[in-house]
Amino acid sequence: MDTIVSHQALRALMERVFAREGFTAEDAGKIADVLMQADLFGIESHGAQRMMYYHRNIAMGSVDVHAKPEILRETPVSALMDAHFAMGQLSGVQAMELAIEKAGRTGVGIVCVRNSSHYGIAGYYPLMAARQGLCAFSMTNTGPIMVPTFGREMMLGTNPLAFCMPADPYPFWFDASTTVVTLGKVEVYAKRGKTMPDGWTIDAQGEITDDAQAMNRSILAGELGGILPLGGAGETHSGHKGYGLAIMVEALTGVLAQGLLSPEMQGAHGDHTCHFFLAFDPALFGDPADIRARMSRYLTMLRESEKMPGARRIYTPGEKAFEAQARRLAQGIPVEENTLRELREIAAELGVEAI
Repeated sequence: MDTIVSHQALRALMERVFAREGFTAEDAGKIADVLMQADLFGIESHGAQRMMYYHRNIAMGSVDVHAKPEILRETPVSALMDAHFAMGQLSGVQAMELAIEKAGRTGVGIVCVRNSSHYGIAGYYPLMAARQGLCAFSMTNTGPIMVPTFGREMMLGTNPLAFCMPADPYPFWFDASTTVVTLGKVEVYAKRGKTMPDGWTIDAQGEITDDAQAMNRSILAGELGGILPLGGAGETHSGHKGYGLAIMVEALTGVLAQGLLSPEMQGAHGDHTCHFFLAFDPALFGDPADIRARMSRYLTMLRESEKMPGARRIYTPGEKAFEAQARRLAQGIPVEENTLRELREIAAELGVEAI
């Protein structure tokens, strides 16, 4: 059963918690903003559901609440940052702000980050750039959770990639893991006591399994088996493409930033992740207004194209998220009962007001 919580109340709780954890009020607000964007967009796996994970990481010291990211190398169009184990949302926002600043001056900004941590939804950061009329990418590696095509040992992360481009009435907003699903989605199914759809995960024997609770325990324990690449098992449904995309993300994050690679991290929730951000000004290629209008017309063409029998409508990436945000701002956010219990446990432990 879900409890409907207003976005104001949920955000205020997040800010109270992070402030009590030791972050400044400004930084607590930045972290909460990333998490709230996930919940407003309907991405339950990366919103309030993640609070217990962050709370435990801070308590264990794997996230340093006082860390200050440092620029190690810099050119007019690029930078390499060491986050020094800061909260991923803070290093992510700082890195994308730097990429945006460089794009404003030169047309392009590229920033790599190492020694960071889980930074929330990858799509938050390109959206920052799109609000300023820029196009942008964001990628991150994660702890090992994906098995390679034809493998049964977790060797890659969920390794999401996101892209955003200005358009009307919504930007083109694409955010996807290179696994079939994220670990957070498996966690949500385990919390709700639901079986997973076929084709998400394989067990230690390499067989497809739909047992979310058993799979969640197995992944966290670092056993054989794991989540399949985007496309699923083998090559018949192009699982090798998701596998290749995950390696591409690893190349632009862990390899390029010279930080930890996914299999070098400790466990599926491995910290010390690496990120990649790229922002560019469409004015490099022509009139930005014309490019925006052309993209808007193309998205409209897609939405208005012929539908399958019985289909109500065709969506373009990001459309559902922005519609969900409008509903949730007006009606509140559904919070799963186990997540709500965790939020109240955290509040009680820290001595802050709960919801």
